[in-house]
Amino acid sequence: MNSITRRNMREVLPIASIFDRMLAEPFFTEAMPLAARIEEGTLALDVSEDDANVIVRASVPGFSKGDVDIEVHDNVLTINAQHTEEKEETNERYYRKERRVGSLSRRIALPSAVVDKDAQADLKDGVLTLRLPKVQKIQPKKIKIG
Repeated sequence: MNSITRRNMREVLPIASIFDRMLAEPFFTEAMPLAARIEEGTLALDVSEDDANVIVRASVPGFSKGDVDIEVHDNVLTINAQHTEEKEETNERYYRKERRVGSLSRRIALPSAVVDKDAQADLKDGVLTLRLPKVQKIQPKKIKIG
């Protein structure tokens, strides 16, 4: 069977190359929502919100509190989790070793502005739960003429 690579496809159909260049133009990249441009990583998570908080739940099975690094900067949440298993049983013969190093990460734009200094994080049963308080909307203030 004949396989066509991406490069070969461009040679056969020049329109594919033109289309790729067109989508790389600033008009198209700037029109993409900010969340779509910032989102990167492989960590599975859920993002929701209530009246007071943005709530993020991330699956980090096998990671301890010390393995997880969380940062919020310019309303972008970054979660990194990494661990290594250094204990090795000398009296066992391994046929397969797959559980030595683990790494997960995710970076996303948050749906609302948050107060990062008041954030709360909890790790229980492999689920990291973050509660990020939303920035309070400025309420109009009535001023009396006196």
